[in-house]
Amino acid sequence: FGSMDVLCSDKTGTLTEGTIRVDGLIGIDGKPSDEVRLLAAINAEFESGYTNPIDQAIRTSHGCDLSKWSKLGEVPYDFIRKRLSILATDGSRRVLVTKGAFDNVVAVCSQAMRPNGECVPLAEVKADIEQQFHSHSEQGLRVLGIARRELPGRDTVSPLTKTDEAEMTFVGFLVLCDPLKAGIVETIRGLQELGVRLKMITGDNALVAANIAGQVGLKDAVLLTGSELRQLSDEALVQRAPTVDVFAQVEPNQKERIILALKKAGHVVGYLGDGINDAPALHAADVGISVDTAADVAREAADIVLLRHDLSVLKDGIAEGRATFTNTLKYVFMATSANFGNMFSMAGVSLFLDFLPLLPSQILLMNLLTDLPEMAIASDTVDPEMVRLPRRWNVREIRNFMLVFGGISSLFDFLTFGALLIVLQANQVQFRTGWFLESVASAALIVLAIRTRRRIWESQPGRELLIATIFVIAVTLFIPWSPLSGVLGFAPLPASFFATLALLLVAYVTLVELTKRWFYRH
Repeated sequence: FGSMDVLCSDKTGTLTEGTIRVDGLIGIDGKPSDEVRLLAAINAEFESGYTNPIDQAIRTSHGCDLSKWSKLGEVPYDFIRKRLSILATDGSRRVLVTKGAFDNVVAVCSQAMRPNGECVPLAEVKADIEQQFHSHSEQGLRVLGIARRELPGRDTVSPLTKTDEAEMTFVGFLVLCDPLKAGIVETIRGLQELGVRLKMITGDNALVAANIAGQVGLKDAVLLTGSELRQLSDEALVQRAPTVDVFAQVEPNQKERIILALKKAGHVVGYLGDGINDAPALHAADVGISVDTAADVAREAADIVLLRHDLSVLKDGIAEGRATFTNTLKYVFMATSANFGNMFSMAGVSLFLDFLPLLPSQILLMNLLTDLPEMAIASDTVDPEMVRLPRRWNVREIRNFMLVFGGISSLFDFLTFGALLIVLQANQVQFRTGWFLESVASAALIVLAIRTRRRIWESQPGRELLIATIFVIAVTLFIPWSPLSGVLGFAPLPASFFATLALLLVAYVTLVELTKRWFYRH
């Protein structure tokens, strides 16, 4: 979630309120039409497919008396035809009413109805009809077409089929509006500041999609339609998809193809959807996101289900994900470098000593104490610059960090060995006590240095981490004088030992700070 750098989202209910309202039921002249109102009401009231907000909006606003009408047949909506047809009768006539995407409805029409009821060849008025469609679409309004056809000989005995959607009469438009969500522009700007690029994927036409894109702040958006996408090979789409801001007139199966292309282009992709046809894309995305009111299959396919229908929740979640990733990476850096350094030191010094550098119980105690500050890393504060942009696992960086800082740890271990054996002439117990103190204290202090890319004094550690570090150093210094000292194989050390070890610790932290600046710069 935190590594996500592309978020693909549907328009309806995500960028907009998702509460569709009927803005107009108009004839081909652009004026309100009672015939269009009646036909839209028949189509919406009698359809028996899955519940959708468009038909709900028509039902609550049409105001028509349909008591004389009854349903004879239905051709349900599908994502290929993008039309829904209802055959109904009022006792005297049988009418097939088709509602759907403008182009798909016009495609099955051969004539059009003027406001006075006169039917004329579609070719005579097609330019005016298309002008009406473009005019409303450019305002960001969704426009559906409504057509009719008299079928006097049809009844329930002969089933209605898709082939009956032919030679129809175009009657008018159903104009719908869905306002933008409050604060959506600021939310998208916040996502962009986090390095997450929003891409809108919608089944709406290109004019509506372009208008909405402009309203939400995607100025000069690059747009690709479903028909254009169909002409692209998978390899070409991998190159094209990252440059596109808006995918319009997209078919459900194309959503998954877009997601896969973006992933192949090297992006970590999130997809936000709530419909039945969003399930494949939710599965394909690195992060599938849905809402608690989504279709069952969409919720089950999603990795994350939002309880609040607000993109700002995603913005907060992305920042939290990056903070978690950063703290996880801190632990990986510390654990790999410390373990590598200790392993190298233990193996190296064993070649020159005639006794064990540390007893098994001392090694276990050292591991326990050094793990305490690292356990507190989960609650550590994170520098703002670490959540500003997406980050991913980089095994090469982890390896290099382990080699560089593990090497420094081993270097100071060997300096400690030299100081203890040559300068201070330590015996076995003093050697083990001195190395134990240096190893645990340095590991605890280095956690504070390694946890940030800033200078150690420029980044405030988390409260739990600071307390754990102080506690571990205090316990470590107390152990040689504790009642358990003899049991653990330790002994109190002279002041000269502590002075030498303190100098080594200061030099160690200083070198780590200098190396850290070089490491991240390169």
